[in-house]
Amino acid sequence: MVVLNKIYTRTGDDGTTALGSGERRAKYDVRVASYGTVDETNAAVGLARLHLAAEPELDAVLGRIQNDLFDLGADLATPETEEPPPYEPLRITAGQVAAIEQAIDHLNKDLKPLRSFVLPGGAAAAAYLHLCRTVSRRAERLTVELSHQPGEKVNPEAVKYLNRLSDFFFVASRWVNGRGADDVLWVPGKNR
Repeated sequence: MVVLNKIYTRTGDDGTTALGSGERRAKYDVRVASYGTVDETNAAVGLARLHLAAEPELDAVLGRIQNDLFDLGADLATPETEEPPPYEPLRITAGQVAAIEQAIDHLNKDLKPLRSFVLPGGAAAAAYLHLCRTVSRRAERLTVELSHQPGEKVNPEAVKYLNRLSDFFFVASRWVNGRGADDVLWVPGKNR
């Protein structure tokens, strides 16, 4: 259980932060950057949800995703160690990846195939969902980079989740843009 009764501790004043294992790492460490960018993704999802009053079904999915993003942050913040921790670490599961895939399929069935790339825009919710997409892609890149660092282990389901998540945000942005009818399409070379 999380108990936060004192917000500042001064322990990070030296430029380090504690992982879930208790190990201290530099605040610029790629593991810290990975779960920090997952947190940034979560904040962007909160902004998107402010514009979804007319779409309660999608808002509910995004609420579930926000909870999953905290699970993902906990997963990335708790590296696998040789000695098992005194508690079971929270890890992203194949079921959470499957839930994202089902949500993509559900929304995508209402969309026509694209004939051009889509520019971020249209409805406010769509623009914010594109922001979620790009931030989650950065989180994915950092997490993959982490997984290639010597001595670092990353839950493969965490990488899969992030990969599906950005796809979900893309499909959801089109879905809230009039089920794709109001997408802003890229016109190659339009302003030459």
